[in-house]
Amino acid sequence: MPWTDKPGGGSGQGGNGSGGGRGPWGQPPNGGNGNNNGSGNRGGGNNNQSPDLEELLRSGRERFKRSMGGRGGRGGSGGGGGVKLPGKGIITVVLILLVGLWAASGVYTVGPGERGVVTTFGKYTTMTGPGLQFHVPWPVQNVDVVLVTNERVTQIGTSRGNQNESTMLTSDLNIVDVSIEVNWRIKVGPVEDGELPGPAKFVFNNEDPENMVRAVAESALREVVGGNELDPIISNGRAIVPQNTLDVMQRTLDAYNSGIEIIRITFQRSDPPTEVIQAFRDVIDARSDAETTINNAQRTANEIVPLARGQADRVILDAEAYEAQVVAEARGQAARFVDIYEEYAKAPNVTRQRMYLETMERVLGDMDKIVVDQDAGGTVPFLNLNELTQRRQTQN
Repeated sequence: MPWTDKPGGGSGQGGNGSGGGRGPWGQPPNGGNGNNNGSGNRGGGNNNQSPDLEELLRSGRERFKRSMGGRGGRGGSGGGGGVKLPGKGIITVVLILLVGLWAASGVYTVGPGERGVVTTFGKYTTMTGPGLQFHVPWPVQNVDVVLVTNERVTQIGTSRGNQNESTMLTSDLNIVDVSIEVNWRIKVGPVEDGELPGPAKFVFNNEDPENMVRAVAESALREVVGGNELDPIISNGRAIVPQNTLDVMQRTLDAYNSGIEIIRITFQRSDPPTEVIQAFRDVIDARSDAETTINNAQRTANEIVPLARGQADRVILDAEAYEAQVVAEARGQAARFVDIYEEYAKAPNVTRQRMYLETMERVLGDMDKIVVDQDAGGTVPFLNLNELTQRRQTQN
């Protein structure tokens, strides 16, 4: 051996070596009979000594060859009776079963409202819909099934314990406590050529979607609140904040290719700091009372003003009608006077007598009227005005 000590008394090959040399660990190497008779024992000397490293390695190789059906090692018996390997048919069946199980692992089911995102060696390949689907099993392809119709909810500022999340600064340097509720889902819809669909973006670009939506919502809400004064946020301008926040969030998520769609944002609370909240509520109540008073006054004005205008228009119309009546009567009387004057100029006595009789007829009305002519002498002639009046009416 290379590490044996030469001063030993062995003969080298097959000699009777009772040598006195020592091995590398301080023990003398096995001496004894050096003849190799195929028994596998290298030395026939002292049996109480442990085998050296070379003996152990050679013994291990011999056992491995015997287990594989080979012949014995150096100096073996040459019998060759080892363990036989299985037949080729059994190996083929086993391989077919393994391949079948591997192929069956590629069958998967996509439920209603779900989409399957298929990747080939990590690269997006296609998106599958509901039903029984198949993909080339691992390690070639992989599939991630995501629920796209589920509406998810993220709340911002609802926990009183996290004051940093709900407390925000307005444009007029006031502090307001704001909370909103964000409803979102995975975006599904047509995309342009070369663009990943929403579910694929959601799978590839979101490690923690819930925290991502929360961070984007808080950032967008702070941006919107910071661009408005305190008064509209806590009073009549509350509807502006959710809509503007939704627009900012959607633009940000689209820029990140997150595949997330914001459905709606609900404004839950917008209060000033706790220390001054009662004073702000008193101001809001006073403004509400003022608006109520203004609305009542406006309603009363809407009722009274049209009525007064109608009455004024009626008075004006009555006056105009009276004016037309008086003018018409005056013109008629003037025309009548002219006609009477012309008749008077032709026959003064007759006209005078006619005017007298018509006046008496109008003054006395329905009474019986008799006219006595004093110049008639002994005869008392009379004129029955009632009969004349009735005759005139019959003729007319």
